[in-house]
Amino acid sequence: MGIMPHRDVEQALELALSLDIPFWPQLPKVSFYEDMYAQVSEGFPGISVDVEHQRVSFDTTTFMDDLGEYSERMNNVDSFALSSRYSAVFHRFMEEDLSGYSAIRGQSTGPVSFGFKIVDEHLKPIIYNDEVRSVLFDFMQKKVNAQYREMVTKHDNAFVWLDEPGLGWVFNSLSGYNDIQAKEEYQSFMAGIESPKALHLCANVNLPYLLEFGLDILSFDAYQLATMPKAYANAVARFIESGKIISWGIVPTDSTTLSQENPGTLAQRIIEYWEVIAQNSEVSVGDIARHALIAPARCCLKNISAVGANEETREEQSGSCPLSSIEEQIVEKAFSFLPEISRNLREHYQI
Repeated sequence: MGIMPHRDVEQALELALSLDIPFWPQLPKVSFYEDMYAQVSEGFPGISVDVEHQRVSFDTTTFMDDLGEYSERMNNVDSFALSSRYSAVFHRFMEEDLSGYSAIRGQSTGPVSFGFKIVDEHLKPIIYNDEVRSVLFDFMQKKVNAQYREMVTKHDNAFVWLDEPGLGWVFNSLSGYNDIQAKEEYQSFMAGIESPKALHLCANVNLPYLLEFGLDILSFDAYQLATMPKAYANAVARFIESGKIISWGIVPTDSTTLSQENPGTLAQRIIEYWEVIAQNSEVSVGDIARHALIAPARCCLKNISAVGANEETREEQSGSCPLSSIEEQIVEKAFSFLPEISRNLREHYQI
């Protein structure tokens, strides 16, 4: 959920830095290079980025030609770093004094999502090509480790999470890359990650499945659950009892849904989730709370109406307020809920 609709880097950074755990925002409206797929593609064999048409392309022949050069720089971690061209926001974030925070967070698109999204010259997702997929997992591992090594110079408690909406597709019966294969390859992939092993998923989730990925931190869209399934309780309890952290994405960032909620209703929804887990497992509600982060539900990019915005933003209907401004204000409203929800939960559980 590091993706934001802002066009002003400083405004987006100010918002991100207002949180307990700040992050560097991805701002695709500033540059197509900030798009989550374009950004992570930097240096991948066979890839070309067309900024004018906002397209990331892959060619198999070029991939084979590029493999020699790729193999030569495999052990040079600096060659996998984010350049200022592909993320001006990351480099601006790294200029800040971040020492006063409890932790800082980065993000990177994960290999499964990238593999499903990017297609070859025959419009076939590259994740179906065994040779390409092998390089893809290696490449993404090196990208995460390179980012983490930079971020840990700014703060000992840095971490980078993988943004993986594509993991919602592996259960599709029409997918040629299934959930069993994804779990096996992801567990191996995570074993080589130097950062605390973190994953973010905003698609429909199967919590027990994701909690077996060898993670330290799982972030997911908790709002979409509506009710916590009792069948999830033991898996969540085991994860928490082992000292791991769950980031509960509870604040919706679309305008229509956000307008129906407030910090009190969202805190109550979290409490109800946690009580179901505690009542159906051996973990206490207090332990769940102490191993919890509170976050937006999903990426903060698209808001198709002005519902939930303030009166000024509704002037957009007469053409006096750009749509991007409405989106930004709705996201800022969603972020403003986070500290109040956190306070409510801390008071409720006396933390």
